[in-house]
Amino acid sequence: MSSQPSHVVVRPALPEDLAALQELARRTIDACYRSFLGDEGVDWFIGSGASDEHIASHFAQGRVHCLEADGGIAGLMILEGPTVDLMMIDVRHHRRGLGAVLLSAAEEVLFAEYGDIRLETFVGNTAAIAFYEACGWTAAGRTDTGSDTPAKIEFVKHRREEGAGSA
Repeated sequence: MSSQPSHVVVRPALPEDLAALQELARRTIDACYRSFLGDEGVDWFIGSGASDEHIASHFAQGRVHCLEADGGIAGLMILEGPTVDLMMIDVRHHRRGLGAVLLSAAEEVLFAEYGDIRLETFVGNTAAIAFYEACGWTAAGRTDTGSDTPAKIEFVKHRREEGAGSA
């Protein structure tokens, strides 16, 4: 595992970050999603512009955040209501502890407003599933979305009340 960068910042994304965030998503989806979306699904998602549009569509509402490390953008998250809509660490920065930093930032923002928060991942994304479970998230259900899209697992996490002991 590479060492975690010494200077890591999570901040709201700026309009000038959009192209870098879209490139980060395309690169990471291309490298990491083929095992559970398949080549055709990944090629379509990237080639159709759906990946780029998903990120761009959340900019106007201020829902996109960047994780900066080593002087550049190394991750992104989209928060929508009580949901982590998208969370991604650039494939070039995996295994450095940055996912835990980004997820912790998402939890902090969401728990400031909501008692229960949620996220989803694809059933075949075993690395993400193991990561969320290790971070204290609980699988709460499965959604079969149809023949063209793999099933997803919903995870939930409940805000710990101050003074509450660990279970």
